[in-house]
Amino acid sequence: MPPPVSCFKVRQQMPRTIPALFDGAVHAAGDRTWLHHEDRAYTFGAAAARIAGAAWVLRDHGVVRGSVVMATTRNTDAYLFTWLAAVRLGALLVTVDPRSSAAELAGLAGQTRPHLVVTDAEAWAAVEQAVAGTPPPARLLSVDDVAGESVSAAAPPPAEVREEDPAVLIPTSGTTGRSKLVTQTHRAYAMAGEGFPYWMRLTGDDRLMTSLPLFHINAPAYSMLGSVAARAGLVLLPRFSAGGFLDAARRYAATEFNAIGAMLEMLMRQPERPDDAGTPLRLCYTGPAPPRERHLEIERRLGIEIVCGYALSESPYGLCWRHGTRPFESLGSPRQHPELGEVNRARVMEDGRPVAAGEVGELELSNPCLMLGYHGMPEETAAVLVDGWLRTGDLVREDRDGTYSFVGRRKEVIRRRGENLAPGEVEAALEAHPDVAEAAVVGVPSELSEEEVKAFVMLRAGASTSPAELHAFARTRLIAFKLPRYIELVDELPHTPTGRIAKHRLPLLRTQAEWDAEES
Repeated sequence: MPPPVSCFKVRQQMPRTIPALFDGAVHAAGDRTWLHHEDRAYTFGAAAARIAGAAWVLRDHGVVRGSVVMATTRNTDAYLFTWLAAVRLGALLVTVDPRSSAAELAGLAGQTRPHLVVTDAEAWAAVEQAVAGTPPPARLLSVDDVAGESVSAAAPPPAEVREEDPAVLIPTSGTTGRSKLVTQTHRAYAMAGEGFPYWMRLTGDDRLMTSLPLFHINAPAYSMLGSVAARAGLVLLPRFSAGGFLDAARRYAATEFNAIGAMLEMLMRQPERPDDAGTPLRLCYTGPAPPRERHLEIERRLGIEIVCGYALSESPYGLCWRHGTRPFESLGSPRQHPELGEVNRARVMEDGRPVAAGEVGELELSNPCLMLGYHGMPEETAAVLVDGWLRTGDLVREDRDGTYSFVGRRKEVIRRRGENLAPGEVEAALEAHPDVAEAAVVGVPSELSEEEVKAFVMLRAGASTSPAELHAFARTRLIAFKLPRYIELVDELPHTPTGRIAKHRLPLLRTQAEWDAEES
């Protein structure tokens, strides 16, 4: 077997760093309008001046290459400029959900020991309380003082940044105690930005709209840096609002957006309007893929084309539908770089050995955009980065056409009656029902041993399907041991800030609202 791709020396025409990517856009299209936020718009050149000013403010407060800067604020233009200024200086930026509690913030501050914390008025009190008890106490700055309207400069302070340098620490699980913090590089972000327009067929005439948080990897790596690489426009919304999303697309003439979690279903649950398909939107990137018929239904109503893919904070190079293909209900095949070519490989493994096509196993990736590791966690890092391959923890099957289908997450595997099952398979079976908007499947305690399977199901607006009917429908798609014993209909499901179902918030105890297949 040849050595993994991530061991190769990456060929390049220019340094693949975030500042180099942005400087290329300023040089080529400095007068072109780039960023739209609320009622403000910035050309690439004007944004560069604001980023340069923010970099000087950070430098004046002691931020240099290798400094840790924590940022916890809502989506604003000032935050975006602060984000780009910090990485321009070579700082290590810790991006945190601004809704975090003081205890959660204190846990992250204790792990990362930031030199500086940037926040906004809404989170100020919690941040101040958190950093006060973390020795040495970090300096606290308002994001508007760092990158507000009065801050700009002709050029940023000189700084050396290399593509292999760490750029961002991304919390990937709960933020209390010892959170896993992905250490991601300049190369990974820059190559993701270069790749995204290629994967999505975007041009300088497009305008990407994101409501996803800047503390996640999707919005900065794909929407923000993808727009930079394409010399396209970027619309930064403060947050996702299903009721106002299409109107925002009309207002800003947006042509593309990324959807994660339940965003598409939340849009579909809005009252239908005759002009739903009349927005400038033409493309949406999402993953995992919805069922085929639902996929087509969403496209028809919203007048868009949906491209599906898969990635994670540990590697923004994952899987994606290839140009001209429509492999419904799949995650696509390994995504590649428009200039560097075949830099990404995928394989499906179980117990250290490849599995046969069509069999379920763990997806592993090898590419130049793998994380450096989990910050301060060498053992956890060694468990997932092995010989240049990333063990994703996600279960997939490789189809005959070379695409991959998502099955579930290894850590969520349910052990039932001596068999292992992936919740994602059960969820997919239930969500194939035309009346189901979303399903979440968990293991609950069994009176015998191991676990029983429970499904929480949210129906589409106006639907009245019963749990018994859903169970019968699932029986046509699943082997018996995978069928949920309990089904509970719910009005809504809890979600994380990035749109994934927050399964840890689902009750594991029996309730009077659930339906029991063994008592029916």
